[in-house]
Amino acid sequence: MANLLSKYVMPGCRVDLQELGRLQDSGGEERKSYQSRVLDVLSEDRVEIAMPMERSKLVLLPVDGEYDLYFYSDNGLYQCYARIVDRYKNNSLYVLVLDLISNLRKHQRREYYRFSCALEMSSRQLREEEEAALSSEGEGTLMPQLPLKSSVIVDISGGGLRFVANYAYEPQSLILCRYDLLVNGENKEYNLVGKVLSVRELESRKGVFEHRVQYVNVDDAEREEIIRYIFDEERRALRNQKGEY
Repeated sequence: MANLLSKYVMPGCRVDLQELGRLQDSGGEERKSYQSRVLDVLSEDRVEIAMPMERSKLVLLPVDGEYDLYFYSDNGLYQCYARIVDRYKNNSLYVLVLDLISNLRKHQRREYYRFSCALEMSSRQLREEEEAALSSEGEGTLMPQLPLKSSVIVDISGGGLRFVANYAYEPQSLILCRYDLLVNGENKEYNLVGKVLSVRELESRKGVFEHRVQYVNVDDAEREEIIRYIFDEERRALRNQKGEY
């Protein structure tokens, strides 16, 4: 596929940047990833994006740094490799300019955009009888009266979520995740079962544990509502950003 950026990528499009030259190691550490959005398509092989942020701080990616880019467009997920050729400040907006160093191609593996947030969540581990009923596709199997523990979702997607808490679940355990999202102007409660993929203690906050969770019982309607919530929040953030500059 030729570098037809303007055909597949538009301003406001979400983009993820992953470091090149750092493969996943034997301990399971993933390549460092940053989230941003497209500001402008300057040519068919040059794009401007917003400087990514991490924990409300700008990440000053270096000029000449090379990254694996993933563009989340209305037509699907597109991937290419790119090099940062410039960075500058335009009024209060920090900008990165990148040149494509490979052809843009459609990425076939199913991906869900991860939206950074701070949402309250309650959770608990499933009991054995709940797990057994879930595996046999039983209905009405969860016990809603059991006590839950508090946590905070730090990013969410149509495929799962990441949360932090002052306790740790065991990897591969099944947990009930309960949280509210603003859907069609109203708060809606979600009670979804997820599998804990990984757990790690934060270096900067001892006693606080980050959990990566994949949904196991979300239906298509709920998944679409979560994705719609993410899109709506992204649009709102983009409108607010445009109003500031």
